[in-house]
Amino acid sequence: MKEETKDAPGWPGISARWTSSAKSGAGTALNRVSRVWFTLSHGILNEIYYPRADLACTRDMGLIVTDGRSFFSEEKRHTRQEVDFLAQGVPAYRLTNTCLQNLYRIEKEVLADPGRDTVVQRIRFQPAGESAEFHLYALLASHLGNHGAGNTAWLGDYKGVPMLFASRDALALALACSVPWKKRSVGFVGTSDGWQDLMTHKLMTWQYERAENGNVAVTGEVDLAAAKDGLFVLAIGFGTNPAEAGLRAISSLHEGFETLKSKYTQEWQSWQKTCCSVPRPGPSTDALYNMSMSVLKIHGEKRFPGGMIASLSVPWGFAKGDNDLGGYHLVWPRDLVEAAGALIAGGALEDALQVLEYLRSTQEAEGNWNQNMWMDGTPYWTGIQMDETAFPVLLLDLAYRKGALNQKRVEDFWPMVYKAVRFLVCNGPVTQEDRWEEDPGYSPFTLAVEIAALLAAADFADLNKESRMAQFLRETADEWNEGIERWTYAKDSDLARKLGVEGYYVRIALPETSDAASPSLGFVAIKNRPPGTSLSPATHIISPDALALVRFGLRSAQDACIQNTVKAIDAALKVETPHGSAWHRYDEDGYGEHEDGSPFDGTGTGRLWPLLTGERAHFELASGRAGIAKELLKTMEAFANEGYLLPEQIWDSGDIPERELFFGKPSGSAMPLVWAHAEYIKLRRSLEEGSVFDTPPQTVKRYVEGKTESPYVAWRFNHKIRSIPSRKTLRIEVQGKARVRWTSDNWDTFQDNSTEDTGLGLHVADLPTKDLGAGRAVLFTFYWPEAGCWESENFEVRVT
Repeated sequence: MKEETKDAPGWPGISARWTSSAKSGAGTALNRVSRVWFTLSHGILNEIYYPRADLACTRDMGLIVTDGRSFFSEEKRHTRQEVDFLAQGVPAYRLTNTCLQNLYRIEKEVLADPGRDTVVQRIRFQPAGESAEFHLYALLASHLGNHGAGNTAWLGDYKGVPMLFASRDALALALACSVPWKKRSVGFVGTSDGWQDLMTHKLMTWQYERAENGNVAVTGEVDLAAAKDGLFVLAIGFGTNPAEAGLRAISSLHEGFETLKSKYTQEWQSWQKTCCSVPRPGPSTDALYNMSMSVLKIHGEKRFPGGMIASLSVPWGFAKGDNDLGGYHLVWPRDLVEAAGALIAGGALEDALQVLEYLRSTQEAEGNWNQNMWMDGTPYWTGIQMDETAFPVLLLDLAYRKGALNQKRVEDFWPMVYKAVRFLVCNGPVTQEDRWEEDPGYSPFTLAVEIAALLAAADFADLNKESRMAQFLRETADEWNEGIERWTYAKDSDLARKLGVEGYYVRIALPETSDAASPSLGFVAIKNRPPGTSLSPATHIISPDALALVRFGLRSAQDACIQNTVKAIDAALKVETPHGSAWHRYDEDGYGEHEDGSPFDGTGTGRLWPLLTGERAHFELASGRAGIAKELLKTMEAFANEGYLLPEQIWDSGDIPERELFFGKPSGSAMPLVWAHAEYIKLRRSLEEGSVFDTPPQTVKRYVEGKTESPYVAWRFNHKIRSIPSRKTLRIEVQGKARVRWTSDNWDTFQDNSTEDTGLGLHVADLPTKDLGAGRAVLFTFYWPEAGCWESENFEVRVT
């Protein structure tokens, strides 16, 4: 019986939560007219994003089946789910959900209207027996504008067509059906929503008309008697107001699902033909390669071409609420460049050039990029990761070398390159955060990217007739390259002795200005660990990050230090899964589920990363072991789920079925991860060509082949070295014009050297220290002519 109360009780509902990040599908129309992105999991729609790829507007939308008496079945929990594609490589899906009691089956086709901001589902409901009398309900939870709280839902109509609406601020959605609604209701989640009603009564007894300013859901009973052969279409329209949303929903229904499906499919197939340049060696990998290319395209922004989010998901979303606004639907410049490199590898050159244009537009005035940002460039987290400033320079170099743009267009990007390398030379080589966004110091991965970018930028400087600047960039690259082992290679540690190796590259080493006797000594803070367990000796933390020294061409794969490190990596981080080898990010990693499988909540235990299997395959290829690289490719392919999506992490322990955690299968972190798909695409291209696709030739020629050494060791205020090897020149680098007064005999005598402007924000003076013997101390201070004053202290560097 319908209750008299029109307003739903139970305000504001339970605390809002997102949903599973284990997506089985994701899609969007391949044009800029339709501005909706959808995701699938457990046989239903999850987050739908509108009007940008970084704004989630729903939690999920699924069906509930009852018999009106005792039977209650929710398709996301009580069915066996299968997912398939309507066409290969096209992110349009056929979902088949079969009741665990074999009482019904639901077949769905899901896609986005290519001409409107609408997600459409053609659904067939099939009872198992003719005598079965079921009620079918659609249940949708709105989370407009990345918020589950503060939504308002109501019953309404558009031009006389009954619909269910929700809005928050300047966003609205409308749920419409091609057959009539028998009943409709809205309510607060956990108290008065349709799920509570149906679970309790097995029939819709509540028909509330409005739920104001809370965590809301809308419910509508589908008139199965009006659905011929059980077939009907649901449309979720979006707009800046309810009328826009209603118009789009009804217009999509009027145009017809077959017409929308044909347009949607044709657009995607046309793009696939123009860009998928890598030969497919066998049908088993066709679907994953095509889907990987589609994943990159799906995660791209339409209002800001070239922008691309990391994942259409919220890791461990079922345990996350409104305080986790971003999830992974944010732009990380590093992930963006990795994806753009894969676009080049796959032949989507114009898409990669759009990424370069986006990066040029979102670069900060100082020359860096934000740690991550919303699509419009607004920062979300504001840490400084030096690799994210270097990567865009390498992307430009890769695009130029692969013929994606000519010299004239390269020259147009010189202001971007100049600002980026100015930031690098003024603030590097130490990074505030490594690529895992956690610790400051010397990171082998970050150093590799920085140094490679400096050499690429030197080439661009030459193109722009900046020969002195090019020389300084190469000199800086040489000096940093020569410091890698001094900073990050730990010898004769207790772990090295245990592993039977001379030494290894550590994951992160402390800045030389720290209290440690050397960068690889001392303690580093490991994030995501319980209180009291976060500090670990730097020499105990190993990471596959050191393989970047080979990937970016700074060291040969046969280099003894690299070989030692590979042994350490495999001893500490390698796990053999049912599908093959996988690796952890580093030992003592805390970013992952707890040991009992409960979700990451600020602490946890890091799990295996499929993209690291791809990186290891690239290393094996660089080592001349293509056979091993191909086996690792197969392993990476096996980590994909039934929707050919690659996760951020896979579970590395015994099965916990009740938490959907199975050894070697995706964990609860992000899926799909764009970066993982990008690594897979590049690996396919690398194996086709027989060499690592994105290794810069400048570093290989200069350091692996040419064995270039540096005559300099640099001191600066943000990089105060304590010692300098004998036979080296002490280079003083300051961010302003200065006169350097220095002595090597404790001020019995002294010399003055004026700095030279490099044009990159640094002024440089080279002190002739290479003939000083070991044990001598160089003391120096500064006179600042523009301020007309002396520095208030002396500085010391000792010759070793």
